[in-house]
Amino acid sequence: MKLALERLEADLSERLRPAYLVSGDEPLLVGEAVDAIRGAARARGFTERLVFPIERGNAVWEEVMGAAQALSLFAERRIVEVRLPSGKAGTAGAAALLRLLEVSGDDLLTLIVTARLDREVLSAAWVQRVQERGAWLPIWPVDRAHLPQWLRGRFARAGLTASPEALELLAERSEGNLLAARQEIDKLALLLPRGARVELPDVMAGSSDSARFDVFQLGAAVRAGEAARALRILESLHAEGGEAVLVLWALLREVRAAPLPAARASRLRLLRRAVRADRMIKGLLEGDPWDELAALASEASGGASLPLLRAAVA
Repeated sequence: MKLALERLEADLSERLRPAYLVSGDEPLLVGEAVDAIRGAARARGFTERLVFPIERGNAVWEEVMGAAQALSLFAERRIVEVRLPSGKAGTAGAAALLRLLEVSGDDLLTLIVTARLDREVLSAAWVQRVQERGAWLPIWPVDRAHLPQWLRGRFARAGLTASPEALELLAERSEGNLLAARQEIDKLALLLPRGARVELPDVMAGSSDSARFDVFQLGAAVRAGEAARALRILESLHAEGGEAVLVLWALLREVRAAPLPAARASRLRLLRRAVRADRMIKGLLEGDPWDELAALASEASGGASLPLLRAAVA
């Protein structure tokens, strides 16, 4: 079956399934889900755990099967945990996982942990078999619109409440970095009495800007006409050592999308700005490409326009 993360705790309290597949790109939520499954298994007598990280080109599938079938001298029940970062098992791996799933049951729990699965992997026989025998938990990042609500729930779990202003600031400072948000909430729970209300000054005093972004969020901000947010994301990508060429790709994708709102710069002007940024990235034109990318992001979002200054060829 396909199991929502919100239902995991209740489902584990009712039963322990023979197999679980946890997939997703949000480390905190994936880790917490896996910990919950392990904890439920330990409570039911699964005291031995064997972990097999499967890297690209790593042929350990025979070891996985051997560990699953071998009798333990110290524990009757065991967890076989397969960590498959790409989600792609290959022919040998798929066969081993199918066999592993068949022998899972009262004395063997199979736990497979992967990154987000693409369509090709989702159609694989072993993924389908996990859902027949156990549960698949697809875990998604918490988007910006729902982050304050998620934070409110985490504060409640820590025995605290928070004002809307405090939630909004913490959401802004921790977007894309749920681990930083959890650490901040844990710290506040230590500093404040249980049941206390977290206010804006509490967050301002204790947290720093730990938000993390990607080029897709930059494109979404441009598409929504949010110039200030687009520039903040761009600044974060630059500070984290992002690739200027990927940023340019994301911005060009939005520039080429039709139609552009009338309030924004003309498409021809934006394309000229993009050409300048590309030439700067390649070292064919003097200037900082990130400055040009910032101007492109601002104008494409409907923000302030800057003159297309003449630059010398490098």
